[in-house]
Amino acid sequence: MMYKSYRCIVFLLFITAQAFTQKAFAQAQACPPNFNFGFTNLTNWGAYTGNNKSGNGPSAILRTYNTTSPLPLGTLGATTIPEYANNNTGINVITANGLDPFGFFPTIPTINGYQYNYSVKLGSTSITQGGGGGAGGGYIRGITYTIDVPTSAVVQPYTITYAYAMVLENGSHITSQQPLITVTLKTSAGIISCASPQYNLPTLDDVNTGGGGATLDTAAARRQGFTLSGVPTPNNNGNPNESGYRVYYKDWREVTLDLAPYRGQTVTLTFEADNCVPGGHFSYVYIALRNICAGLQISGNSTICANSTQTYSIPALAGATYNWTIPSGWTVVSGQDSNIVVVKPNNQSGSIIAHEQNSCADLYDTLQVTVNTPGSPGTVNGGSTVCAASNSTLLTLTGNSGNVVSWLSSTNNGASWQTIANTSNTYAAGNLNTTTMFKALVVTSPTCPADSSTAATIIVDPKSAGGALSPATSDICLSQTSNTILNVIGSTGNVLNWQSSLDGGISWNGFNPVKTDLSYAINGSNVNASVQYRVIVKSGVCPADTGAAAKITYYNVPFPRATIDPADTSICYSTAAKLNALITTGTSYSWIHSQPLTGSSSGTISTLPAALTVTATPNVSSLYILSISNAGCPNTLKDTFRVKVLPEIAVNAGNDTSVVIGQPLVLQGSADNSITSYLWSPPTGLNNTTILQPTAVLTEEILNGYYYITYTLTVTNAIGCSASDDVVVRVFKTGPSVFVPNAFTPNNDGVNDVLRPILAGIKQLDFFRIYNRFGQLMYQTQRAGEGWDGTFKGTPQDTNTFVYTLQAVDYKGTVFQQKGTFILIR
Repeated sequence: MMYKSYRCIVFLLFITAQAFTQKAFAQAQACPPNFNFGFTNLTNWGAYTGNNKSGNGPSAILRTYNTTSPLPLGTLGATTIPEYANNNTGINVITANGLDPFGFFPTIPTINGYQYNYSVKLGSTSITQGGGGGAGGGYIRGITYTIDVPTSAVVQPYTITYAYAMVLENGSHITSQQPLITVTLKTSAGIISCASPQYNLPTLDDVNTGGGGATLDTAAARRQGFTLSGVPTPNNNGNPNESGYRVYYKDWREVTLDLAPYRGQTVTLTFEADNCVPGGHFSYVYIALRNICAGLQISGNSTICANSTQTYSIPALAGATYNWTIPSGWTVVSGQDSNIVVVKPNNQSGSIIAHEQNSCADLYDTLQVTVNTPGSPGTVNGGSTVCAASNSTLLTLTGNSGNVVSWLSSTNNGASWQTIANTSNTYAAGNLNTTTMFKALVVTSPTCPADSSTAATIIVDPKSAGGALSPATSDICLSQTSNTILNVIGSTGNVLNWQSSLDGGISWNGFNPVKTDLSYAINGSNVNASVQYRVIVKSGVCPADTGAAAKITYYNVPFPRATIDPADTSICYSTAAKLNALITTGTSYSWIHSQPLTGSSSGTISTLPAALTVTATPNVSSLYILSISNAGCPNTLKDTFRVKVLPEIAVNAGNDTSVVIGQPLVLQGSADNSITSYLWSPPTGLNNTTILQPTAVLTEEILNGYYYITYTLTVTNAIGCSASDDVVVRVFKTGPSVFVPNAFTPNNDGVNDVLRPILAGIKQLDFFRIYNRFGQLMYQTQRAGEGWDGTFKGTPQDTNTFVYTLQAVDYKGTVFQQKGTFILIR
């Protein structure tokens, strides 16, 4: 909904509501009963709810809850209180920790080591709506505690410490009407302003004429600790200019108040959360209180490790100055002038002193800190190299001080580590399959973090695998030297040597000299019987393994033999290549090809040597394979011709055109940049036949009675490839003119579908226009070659007579106009 000049306010308020205060018993330095909600309810706390339609303040309180009665009149034993005139919970005591749905901070905090046990939530996401008959105004909720300050010496601090975290929905109102959180401390003399802050989202107060749309001062909001939530608001106000992502949160902060100046007096502490004054934007706050009232208390570790970064904090004071004193040799990393200091100690124990002061309080605290010095985590010994799977290595940690927490292992060179549950100084690493690093995690000194030793590495060699030879079975003929290669596959490790067997694998002989390659080419000239081969493979320290054998069957028949020419050749596009072969051993042959081949494609060889010649005419680069067999030998010889087809030459003689007798015409030839020579034919009427764009002048004598001529442009590149294209020139034996057909039939049959002017001797067409019989312009163009398709705005026109007008400039520069009619026939 649209608001007028309203703005949402969320605040944390300390106010006095005398009608519902509860006086606490005076107890030396003890906190008042249930001050920290330790009873897990609101006992001893007063409460109130209301509506701020008429503004914030006492007039907004419409219902109060006393401290002497249970619900519905009082807070005795109460854990929740509803919103005013709404059954939704407005006040809620929290005893089990959770996460806030917008800021994802804990609902019960732990702040620098101090664990709060309970908190109370004031407010909710419930809103009211003004306008349109809505109630208007925002919900308010508050709780109060009346404290009788003990009557000890004024110089002795009596402190109360609270923590707060809040969630506010930005209402884009003026700052005073934004959702608001307030904290108020009040005595009989009035409100203690230095102890009564309020928190709201600041805006620039630049509202529009309707009273809304103020811009959030995001820089100021960040300085005040607010962060925009990534969770959208659950409330849709219908305001078009509001983003759904307008909820801000502030994580937990601590504040200390010193009540020592009010010894023997009664003070009232109040916390309040208010929605925006128009009512359409929510606020809520979490409040937690320490159950320690005996003065300032430094939070942080009292026993630490040397050279470790440590954080110490005290609850904040509004508008306070801070000073920290640390032991000699320590370094302040950050926060000397704040309530949270980060330090780095040396090995010197000593005292940390915190001092904070504002107009309400002047507080000190001292924390004695013991510094422990870390010892040595030691070194792991026993690194070795082992074979995968079945292995065992004893590792020993030496030179360490302190106790072993666990061992750690890494199989990715230390990028990540896995924990091994072993607290001994020795570890037996066994059955490893991967190279692994090992180290021990050692606590070398009390309070110092565990440190890791120097690592030892156990290198794991994979198990040897002899693999196999490919192909596993093959044939070899007399003198065969092609297609005889054996390859080692599936092996792990290095080849120690190859072996051969001539007795079916009963006995094996190693190669001499030793062969360690992964392949072996069998020579049919040196083999005269069937044979088996295998390899011996070894991986690192692992035992060697023998690979599977390959069986070679020997045929005492010569392997086919031939020579080919050319084995590799290049041809121009659309030309042929002659392929020649001379077969000296073989009984038959065949060709394998995917592109055209003319000549003998297969046959029987009756006489040796046999000469073959075929013609290849491929359109793309291709392989032509000649396969030769020799009866009795199971293997074939395959020789491959590689024919590379050079790219087609692009040539264009230009578009067919028209001229008048005697008109100079520049032929518009074009071709690839690789072209080195041009030739036009016939030379009739041309001023030059060897340039790309010659000029033609056609006369009666040259034409010799003809009315057209065809020119052919032939181009040649540097490697001798050529291509040609034609252009037809039509010659009109009249003066320059434009011819327009007297009828056309736009029926999409591909014939006479477009009416276009035919230009003869025309240098330039100024316009060509077509009108219907009512004078309406149906079509116009200035481009030669274009015409009308018989439609107007996409609609086909019916059979009728149409008028055209045109203006053109001839090749001599003369301007002339022409007008006529034609018939469109459907």
